[in-house]
Amino acid sequence: MLIRSTIQFLTALALLATVPGAAALTVHEAGHAAQADLRIYVVDHAAQADLRVYWVDYASQARGDALWWRAKYAAQAERRIVFVRYAAQADLKVYFVKHAAQAGWNGPPRGLAIRRR
Repeated sequence: MLIRSTIQFLTALALLATVPGAAALTVHEAGHAAQADLRIYVVDHAAQADLRVYWVDYASQARGDALWWRAKYAAQAERRIVFVRYAAQADLKVYFVKHAAQAGWNGPPRGLAIRRR
């Protein structure tokens, strides 16, 4: 059990590592946790979140880690996510904001975006 938790923690850290040259973050909601790069838990209040996220309408509007565009197909996405029921299962806690100006990290940035393919 401890080994499994350690592996999950190290995997989460590797996924959150900063990669230079990142331009956008497009996400696809995977059907199962095994298919996902990140497990996301949605919190009730912005102060509880690691990241405040704003959904944009077009891929060209997605910038950095906090402005996400929902890709229809997994091949279009830079990260595959799955929403989990419990915070303990999550790699990242997010809060969805109403305005793009409110989006961003609570605390130091972790760098979710990856290079465009």
